[in-house]
Amino acid sequence: MSEVGNAEDVQADDLWDAGDEHEDDMAGNRLTGATARAVLTYLAKSISSEPDAVVIEAEERAKSVRFRLHVAPEDMGRVIGRRGRVAQAIRAIVAAAGARDGVTTNVDVVDQ
Repeated sequence: MSEVGNAEDVQADDLWDAGDEHEDDMAGNRLTGATARAVLTYLAKSISSEPDAVVIEAEERAKSVRFRLHVAPEDMGRVIGRRGRVAQAIRAIVAAAGARDGVTTNVDVVDQ
């Protein structure tokens, strides 16, 4: 028989569990969309050739979060993809993660 999972599966499961631990800001307020942010961070750093250059800004509103994704200039093509397909896939996955937290998400890939 084959193994049931691998290391990549465990990491993905850990991302889904990230929303269960309540992430707070410095004032003690619970951050909305913690799971979505963790998923976006994981995806962007995995795709990028310079993962240290990935910066995510979040603008929170009542039940929505707008993410602004900054990557190194040479990684823009990787993150956007042909005809924006990679960017659309990232948006769909982050939206699913946000739905788990009960928020709607918007991901913008920003040119620095």
